[in-house]
Amino acid sequence: MTLHLPDAHGALRAYEPRTEPLALTPGAPFTSRTVFSAAHVVADPYADVSPDSPAAVDWDATLAFRRHLWAHGLGVAEAMDTAQRGMGLDWAGAAELIRRSAAEAKATGGRIACGVGTDQLSGAPATLAEVRAAYEEQLAAVEESGAQAILMASRALAATARGPEDYLETYGHLLRQAAEPVILHWLGPMFDPTLEGYWGSADLDAATDTFLDVIAAHPDKVDGIKVSLLDARREVALRRRLPQGVRCYTGDDFHYPELIAGDDQGFSHALLGIFDPLGPLAAEAVRVLDTGNTDGFRALLDPTVDLSRHLFQAPTRFYKTGVVLLAWLAGHQSHFTMVGGLQSARSLPHLARAYELADRLGLFPDPKLAEDRMRTLLHLYGVTP
Repeated sequence: MTLHLPDAHGALRAYEPRTEPLALTPGAPFTSRTVFSAAHVVADPYADVSPDSPAAVDWDATLAFRRHLWAHGLGVAEAMDTAQRGMGLDWAGAAELIRRSAAEAKATGGRIACGVGTDQLSGAPATLAEVRAAYEEQLAAVEESGAQAILMASRALAATARGPEDYLETYGHLLRQAAEPVILHWLGPMFDPTLEGYWGSADLDAATDTFLDVIAAHPDKVDGIKVSLLDARREVALRRRLPQGVRCYTGDDFHYPELIAGDDQGFSHALLGIFDPLGPLAAEAVRVLDTGNTDGFRALLDPTVDLSRHLFQAPTRFYKTGVVLLAWLAGHQSHFTMVGGLQSARSLPHLARAYELADRLGLFPDPKLAEDRMRTLLHLYGVTP
């Protein structure tokens, strides 16, 4: 049956949904790339909370989605930006998420890495000593869970640091303490405006030099870096300057196929929010790449870029709304509700276009279920044929 989807100008356009999904099944572990999906959290739709309340999480559905990603061979990057870290999920909620997900990973044999930040700090500006202590608390929690640590960019450090030397001191202190090699995460201001000027400079060339200085001082404690600047050329240039053995995990949701495919001088691994909705398709593409078939990999993954660019369009930090919409439409959760009420952060035309692009890709295991749920959403907004 035809759906009538609203566009940005208020007009309705007819769309004929797919009737068959892509046939995507779990397969062998990856051999050529290490790939993480940054996973979303499922809210408890029955919790009587406000946007300012601590997050109420549906733990069963949240962990079930992680098992879905692990089943397809993907690692889970937990308690990251995609999980609404700092946008509905506070440190107390993140700590519980890390504990539960790490235990589930151990039980199922899934790979997991978890975000370490400073989001327990609030109110007055923190001192550098308080920033270090907050990082240390979270690093200890992640290491005690048995997960790999991802040192996330810190809003508190960005607000407190006076220059590159404060970043060098803070990260050096943490890397010396880390029990195992960590992933360093550089999140750009398009994802979080409070991180403008991270690494001590708004000049990205100068910031890159400081970032590399941190790595060069402790290469044995850095498994890799995750770069989320949405600038493919800058990522490639940075990738080529990394010490031997330090990986680059692309966080570029605009250019990931070319960055993962790589060139004659190297390639990026992946740690991506877009691999939450793309999980099974992304896994299939990486297995094709494992055989050396770069063209086949690109043929599978290149068509997904339009959907990713749509979900991550400015203001980029609200991409989680589209991610959760697609999880609901795909049947991974029973509702379209988000912690912090962020289901309202994108317009109906935006959500309708996300549905259409995902449906055209065959991402929904049950296209009829997705169609029925999208029709319900349209009716709730007052759209009638």
